[in-house]
Amino acid sequence: MTELRRRMDDDMIVRGMADRTRETYLWAVEGLARYYRRSPDQVTDHEVQVYLRHLLRDRHRSWSTLHIVVHGLRFFYHTTLKRDRTTFEIPGPRQPVKLPVVLSAEEIAQVLAQTANRKHRTMLLTTYAAGLRLNEVLHLRVCDIDSTRMMIRVEHGKGAKDRYTVRSARLLEALRIDWPIYRPRRWLFPAHGGDRPMHPTSLQRAYHAAKRRAGITKPGGIHGLRHAFATHLLEAGVDVHTIQRLLGHGDITTTTRYFHLTKHAQIGPNSALDLLARFTPPPQV
Repeated sequence: MTELRRRMDDDMIVRGMADRTRETYLWAVEGLARYYRRSPDQVTDHEVQVYLRHLLRDRHRSWSTLHIVVHGLRFFYHTTLKRDRTTFEIPGPRQPVKLPVVLSAEEIAQVLAQTANRKHRTMLLTTYAAGLRLNEVLHLRVCDIDSTRMMIRVEHGKGAKDRYTVRSARLLEALRIDWPIYRPRRWLFPAHGGDRPMHPTSLQRAYHAAKRRAGITKPGGIHGLRHAFATHLLEAGVDVHTIQRLLGHGDITTTTRYFHLTKHAQIGPNSALDLLARFTPPPQV
């Protein structure tokens, strides 16, 4: 690890930034350094602007990716290098905001049924049933499962905020079935060896493979399970403030966007509540 990388990472750690955000911001600065083949502190604002245009026009990166890269670079220059200001910006007009495509409860059941590995299946079930982000499910600990209160503690979620979310009886049953098979110690879903969390790529690949086997062509990754959790709860009549707390949104307007998704989701009013009761996992693989 270079001195600059260590300094930037330390700056993010002391500000309580999530692991996934830290990795993404470091990736943004590394990409700039690789492009110019020199230390990023020697790259000018004009050169950063050229690099951003390269990402957009030559590498066809999305506006959302450019947004992340700019935030990472601004953090590096403003916070780590302590520059007063920078002049680079996202090139071109902002793209229109697109609503995510929501999987129906039946499609989620199909994805779970087509997930070959038992641990991956339980992780995807947990992601949907508790409305978790990918990084949150990967970093769940055994002690975060509160069987008495039927809750899951999410520690250091996005924005370094702790919260509690729901844990259904069906999810508890799945976790109890898996317990004697894997015997997790610290991490609920550890990587091979048990001493560290699973790498996100493993679960992402399992999710997309299950979608293909289920014949589901709707776009979107694992985060779509979180979107489905919120949308299905709204369809089932759960109030938006409760959903806001379960998702860990600081601003209610972030949660209210799911009102728009409910108009596009082809689900029945009780499907979110019925799904876990109806879903039966396939035999042990």
